[in-house]
Amino acid sequence: MRIVFSIALLLIVALAPLWASAGGKILVVGDSLSAAYGIDKQRGWVALLQRRLEQQGLDYDVANASISGDTTRGASFRLPAALERENPAVLIIALGGNDGLRGFAPEQTRSNLRQMIERGRAAGAAVLLLGVKLPGNYGRAYGEKFHRIYLELARELQVALVPFFLEGVAETRELMQADGVHPTVEAQPRILENVWSGLAPLLTGTRN
Repeated sequence: MRIVFSIALLLIVALAPLWASAGGKILVVGDSLSAAYGIDKQRGWVALLQRRLEQQGLDYDVANASISGDTTRGASFRLPAALERENPAVLIIALGGNDGLRGFAPEQTRSNLRQMIERGRAAGAAVLLLGVKLPGNYGRAYGEKFHRIYLELARELQVALVPFFLEGVAETRELMQADGVHPTVEAQPRILENVWSGLAPLLTGTRN
């Protein structure tokens, strides 16, 4: 009986860190694509994520710190305060589109994203990076160089990545608003699926 009790006690001690890590806060730091620009915020992909977590019985609350028009530089300045305020278990970084649309140097965007990833990890959060692609009219060479930022950072820093989080949306005219930049309400469930593919492995007790 003492042997059985000892084994059970050892298992509890070994699994305690895993149980302790279950649940917590998910912090989304993004731009208009995550701030539900032009649509009801309750129908944006971030709000849909909260509902999915609740439906799956996962004890996570989503804090959306996305601001329309934000750049990686702006977000990198406000991230420390957000990390301190929310103390997230998971940090989702969904930024870079405005950098590219404004023609910022990819090296600067890379530096800002790297800094955000490192700050998130230093705060104890698992990090998910959402990749961005630019419209074709910004030039193939610049667009490819810009997108490589995400692929290379994910490889170098061993961070979870969704290569292009508007996959299946940006190339479908019916799923984009009239400006051709922002997704419609109908596109939000597809965006959620893209994000979920990278997020689910970071969550304890997830059912796919």
